[in-house]
Amino acid sequence: MTVLVADDLEINRRLLRSLLAGDKYEVVEAANGGDALNILKNATGPMVGLLDWEMPEMEGIEVCRQIRTLTTLPPLYLILVTVRDTKQDIVAGLRGGANDYITKPFDKTELLARVSIGTQMVQLQQALTQHVEELKEALISIKQLSGLLPICSYCKKIRDDKNYWQQVETYVGKHSDARFSHSICPQCYEDIVKPEMIQLGLKP
Repeated sequence: MTVLVADDLEINRRLLRSLLAGDKYEVVEAANGGDALNILKNATGPMVGLLDWEMPEMEGIEVCRQIRTLTTLPPLYLILVTVRDTKQDIVAGLRGGANDYITKPFDKTELLARVSIGTQMVQLQQALTQHVEELKEALISIKQLSGLLPICSYCKKIRDDKNYWQQVETYVGKHSDARFSHSICPQCYEDIVKPEMIQLGLKP
C-alpha cells in the first residue's frame, strides 16, 4: 500500500517516512498542498494520505475538498494530521472530505493503527469495484442471450447479427460461459434411434 505523507516540515516527513517504512508501506512525499493534490490526482492504485492541515499553496482540508470532486480516481483514504483539536475543527475536516483525523503530537501506535484501517478500507473498496465490473460484464453476456433469436425451423441453427447461421451450441458458447455435453432425449431415442437400431438388426 502506498501512503502519501504531505507536510511542509522535513523533520515531520522524515519521522512519518521512518515510521511507515518500518511497517512496510511505500511512502511518497509532498512538501505542500499543491504537490499533494497532484500526487493524489495521478494515483494509479489505492492510496492512504496523511495530510497536514496547514501547508503552503493549499491547506490539507482544501486538498480533501478538491480531490473529492473527482469521480474517476482509485480508492483514497485521507487522514488530516494537525494540532487543531476542537470539535469544530474535527467536524470541518470530516465534512471537507477527510476520512479520519489525528491530532499532533500523535501516538505512533495510534497513527499506524489508523493507517492500517485506511488500508483495509481502500482495499475493500477496490475489491467491491472489481466485483461490480465483473457483474456488469456478466449482465452484458446475459443481455446478449436475451431477446428474439432467429432459429431455423428444420436444422435449428441460429442466425447471428451478421446474418451467419450457427449451431445452437456454437452460438451460445460464443455469448456465454456455457459448455455443452451431447446426449439423446427419450423422445428422440424412441422416434429416431430405436427404429434405426432395429433397421440395422441391433437390439435396442
